[in-house]
Amino acid sequence: MDMLGACRAFVYVSERGSFTVGAATARMSQSVASRRIAALERHFGEQLFDRSARRATLTPFGRSMLPAAKRLVHLAEAMDHAAARAKLSPFRLAVPDTCAARDLALLVAEARRQQIYLDVQLAPPAERMELVRSMDVRAALVAVPPGDGPWSVPLGLASVDQPRARAVYMETLRPGRGEHGRLRRIWVQPEDDVPHVRDRIMQVRDAVGLQPAQVAVAGALTVAAADVLATTDLLLCSARQAADLGLHWCPIGEVGLARGYDVVADSGDDARNIRTRLRAGIADCLGAPGHGEDKT
Repeated sequence: MDMLGACRAFVYVSERGSFTVGAATARMSQSVASRRIAALERHFGEQLFDRSARRATLTPFGRSMLPAAKRLVHLAEAMDHAAARAKLSPFRLAVPDTCAARDLALLVAEARRQQIYLDVQLAPPAERMELVRSMDVRAALVAVPPGDGPWSVPLGLASVDQPRARAVYMETLRPGRGEHGRLRRIWVQPEDDVPHVRDRIMQVRDAVGLQPAQVAVAGALTVAAADVLATTDLLLCSARQAADLGLHWCPIGEVGLARGYDVVADSGDDARNIRTRLRAGIADCLGAPGHGEDKT
């Protein structure tokens, strides 16, 4: 027996003094209300209403049971109200500070259509993980090795000049014998200051004979981008970032690099919801290609 449904029928019919009006108030048909009340009477072994009266009149037993039934119904309604409020409460999500404002706005709009009310917070890689640990956010997009998460963003080198080939080989940055002047640099932005990206490009730097200073980690993306825009330096970035900055992008000839991302949350359900329901929107924000087939 549906105890809550039966109590709702019992309470509303008793308050309205009519099976017809009470059932309508409880948003059920009169036949359903009658069956539920009858089931409640069988459960208790006593009649709740005097069937000989023209109105829905309570029996002495019915009057005794009405206060408890009201408490149950009011508690259930309070829980429904609390659940509705909880669904509207902001879901704080830490995201890379490389995400463009328009892409984030589209992500938030898509989340709202799915009744997820996102409040995004931009942060660098290490800080995003710490925000989850400190419970300042409910979830975060964290950097992982490519293939370890649902999103992967290929990285390459971007510069002001149009590339002459389909790939940029780092060995071409090696200074020639007797060459003087400013050496060309590759700038690694804070988002890529993670072992699976930083360490690999440093290994290639050493393998092709570049000077240590020719691959440098920038303190901020804007600083690195300014140097690239003003000089012949190159920026390690995604194709989306290069387009946003008005730069020409090519993959790296010696190594394939990519950013990997996954969701970390205190709750496994939160992580799964973000990972699946917002997969395509997050891919757009990150600049991850080929996400259309994963859209849910």
